[in-house]
Amino acid sequence: MKRVTAVIVNYQTPELLYEAVLSFKKIYPDVRLVIFDNGSEDHSITVIKSLQQSYPDTVSAHFERKNIFHGPALDKSLQEIVETEFCFFLDSDTVTKKGGFLEKGVEQLNAEPLNYAAGHIVTANARGFKSEDGVPVVVTPYLLMKTNPYKQFPPFIHHGQPTLENFTEAQKNGYRLIHFPMEKYIDHLWRGTASKYGYGLGLKGKLDYVLNKLGL
Repeated sequence: MKRVTAVIVNYQTPELLYEAVLSFKKIYPDVRLVIFDNGSEDHSITVIKSLQQSYPDTVSAHFERKNIFHGPALDKSLQEIVETEFCFFLDSDTVTKKGGFLEKGVEQLNAEPLNYAAGHIVTANARGFKSEDGVPVVVTPYLLMKTNPYKQFPPFIHHGQPTLENFTEAQKNGYRLIHFPMEKYIDHLWRGTASKYGYGLGLKGKLDYVLNKLGL
């Protein structure tokens, strides 16, 4: 799988990160994995360096000086770090159970030139909340995508659904999102950065939540 680079964004979840990396590397020992540390101030750096020593040929790290938040970290990975044809984003609070998903996902994306991203699809409204009338997006805990088309569209941003603008514009331009059941291969524990520290969206996030509840 030399055509795929996996990326895990970490912000102060070292124990979860450790398990996420070990479980992924057990299944895919030869896939390059980049740990993007988002300005952690705990002992994450020590854990990351230990993982690099354990997998010196296939695990590398990028360290931000401060937390730029999840969406911009995904964007920076695609803009500046990943050089392969495909990028696979994996949350730090995941446990990989079995293999086959990268091979099958790449096969599905390769089936048509306009197939862009694969994974679990939900529909989200403009504020990023799930909505039956919303726009399809592939969720980020386990997201496989082509890297080259990404720069044609708005970047992933600091948002409840950081991929929303990018995927919306991509679909307007004929690109397709492919539903693939990543959850059959990977457990998402819902214990990562957002559950510990929130989304960091401040007053705007709270306002969006209230307005969404009101149907506005």
